[in-house]
Formats: sequence, structure tokens, C-alpha cells
Amino acid sequence: MAAAGKMSLASGAPAQRDVIVLRLLVALVIFGAWEAVSRSGLFYGEVIPSLTRIWTSLIKLLGDGVFYRNLQVTTFETVVALAIGAGCGIAVGIGLGANRFLMRAFEPYVYYLSPTPRIILFPVMIMWFGVGPSSKIALGALSAFFAIALSTAAGMRQIDPVLIRVGRSFRASLWQMTLKIYLPAMRVPILNGLRLGMGTAIITVLLGETKLSNQGLGYMIMQVYTRFDMPGLYALLIVVFLLAGAVNALIGHFARDGA
Repeated sequence: MAAAGKMSLASGAPAQRDVIVLRLLVALVIFGAWEAVSRSGLFYGEVIPSLTRIWTSLIKLLGDGVFYRNLQVTTFETVVALAIGAGCGIAVGIGLGANRFLMRAFEPYVYYLSPTPRIILFPVMIMWFGVGPSSKIALGALSAFFAIALSTAAGMRQIDPVLIRVGRSFRASLWQMTLKIYLPAMRVPILNGLRLGMGTAIITVLLGETKLSNQGLGYMIMQVYTRFDMPGLYALLIVVFLLAGAVNALIGHFARDGA
């Protein structure tokens, strides 16, 4: 068995190296193509600036205190929105998965409303919660809710029925069943739902900030765009992508550990 384990590690190592090499090659091709198009003159110079100018703007951005204040606002809105959406989504998902009648009656509503673009509800959120952070948080929470609720409901249906029968045989309450059986057994589906919910929450919060706000990364992006500072705009987009990717990778790491 030890020999088999060594062979498997040996065979897996080159494959991992190949993946890393391929990723680096793809990145180099993208960067090279970007720089070539930037220098070709096919587009107006400001539309696709050179990588050097984007890098300079990125360094300047990371040293600007205004960026961190706006980042703090967007982070706060997204975290609160995700927490509210996750709490409601997990509760609804458990309720739908634990009760077949409720599942048949209400899951179609969640399923068919899920693809609806939440940004069209932004005027309603403004009327309900005002123009401050509350409307962005409400919109982000609504966006995260559907992905998490559907993922949780699907996870409930995958729980081993034996575990549920054991809990019921001990006359466990719904709260005890949730803490001792449902949540531990659904760790991976819930984390995957959080990954999807986080993505939609970030998108809707940023969109809300671009529409009506005086703070946040979305507002900052619109200000940079208004000045037609394209290197600064791309630098901001890169930071947003990297931050969202890092959080997504962290949640994915916990999901893989629990699988």
C-alpha cells in the first residue's frame, strides 16, 4: 500500500506541474495579446492602455487612502448582505428539504424567481430602505438568498435517511436535528451555496453603488470612468477580481476539506 501511495503521488506531481505550467502559459498569452493590441493602434490608446500604465495605476491605487475607505464600505455592505442572505437561505432551505409538503408547495417559487435580475428591484429597495447602505445590503441579501436556499434544499435531499431516522428515534427537536445532523451533513452544499451567494451579493452591491451612492468601490469605479481614467479603471477591476477570487478560493478550500 505504501508503494501504491508513492506511485500515486509520483503520478500526481507531474500532472499538477502541467496544470501550473498551462495556467502560466495562458496568462502570458493573454498579457502578450493585450500588450500587442495596445501597441497596434487598432483602438484609441486610452481604451486599451498598456500593461505598464495599468501597473502604475495599480500601485498608485494601493497607496491611496480613499481606496481603502471605499473598500471598507463595500466590504461591510457585502458581508452584512451575505450574512442576512445566508441566514434566511439556510433556514428556508432546511424548511423546504425537511418537509415534503412545503417543498412541493414553495420550492418552485424559489427556483423560478432565482434567475430574476435583482437590480430591477433597486428602486423598490431605495423607497423601502433609503439611499444609504441599507438599500445595497437589502439588494445583496436578496441576491445571495436564492443561491443559498436552493443549494441547502438540494443538500437536505442528499442526507443519508439513516441519520435522520436516528435523530427522530431519539426524539430530537428541529433545532437539535439542525445542529447535530442537518448542518454537519450539508457542509459542502452550504459552502458551495455561499460561494454562489457571495458572487451575486458582490455583483449587486457594486451595481447598487454605481447607481446611487457617494461611497464604495462601485461609486469609485464610476468616478474613475467619468474621468475616463482607463488605466485606473482597469486597476480597480483587477483589485475587485483578485479580492473576490481570494474569498472564493478560501470558501472552496473549506468545501474541499469537508468533502
